[in-house]
Amino acid sequence: MPKRVRTGLTRSDILDRYVERFKQQLVKFQPFLSRKRGSVSLEDFDEAAEELIAQVFGAASDESEAYFFAKTGESALLPEEAQESGTHNVERESLQQRRQVLESCLSDLELRRRLQATRQVKGIKQALVADYMSHDVRSIHRDATIKQAGQLLQKHRVGSLIVDDGSRYIGIVTDSDLTRKAVAKGLDPNTTTVATCMSRSIVTIEEDESLADAMSLMKKQGIRHLPVTADATIIGVLSVSDLLRAFEEQITP
Repeated sequence: MPKRVRTGLTRSDILDRYVERFKQQLVKFQPFLSRKRGSVSLEDFDEAAEELIAQVFGAASDESEAYFFAKTGESALLPEEAQESGTHNVERESLQQRRQVLESCLSDLELRRRLQATRQVKGIKQALVADYMSHDVRSIHRDATIKQAGQLLQKHRVGSLIVDDGSRYIGIVTDSDLTRKAVAKGLDPNTTTVATCMSRSIVTIEEDESLADAMSLMKKQGIRHLPVTADATIIGVLSVSDLLRAFEEQITP
């Protein structure tokens, strides 16, 4: 059995390093978006980015899958105009998808770092879900196509949509669902319905619950979007980005 070696690094040190590495990757990616000549080829950049994501999140993680499909240009989130107006726009949108995956990874790590650094901050423990949730409830019908879902996610710049059957909410679909349950399986985004890849059980939290309870629930369920209710009626959504904003406000002097 190999001997375990202690590096002397704390969890915070490791998170700091990961955050810095993703920031560096995003800086290296800028030339590709601005069409300038970079120091490395796009193929070499993709290889380094995928290796970093696999190291931090795992080779079989949602993040790794999302980057792979963004790289290959097979994302169901590509806007209709990009898919129909030629190769150039599709390649451009593929670059934007790469950037979004890297930014999402960075946001996740920054949240973990703030959680680690502010475990004793009273303000976070006292803050309520209602203080930081988004009050916009974006929804889509269960019979809509996943292509239409992807377009709505892009249009409203959100990561999830509540699914309805015309009279009530019956599930939730996220950008991760489109990647893992639809694109990864090769489903046709023009004919596959939202009902095919949505999560049928909606995990919710009441608006007067604490952020600490919301974070615990999201961690336990392995979700990044949490519909918020008032007397059992959905009135908003709390996401990982909302939690990041909460920590920003609590630790900023």
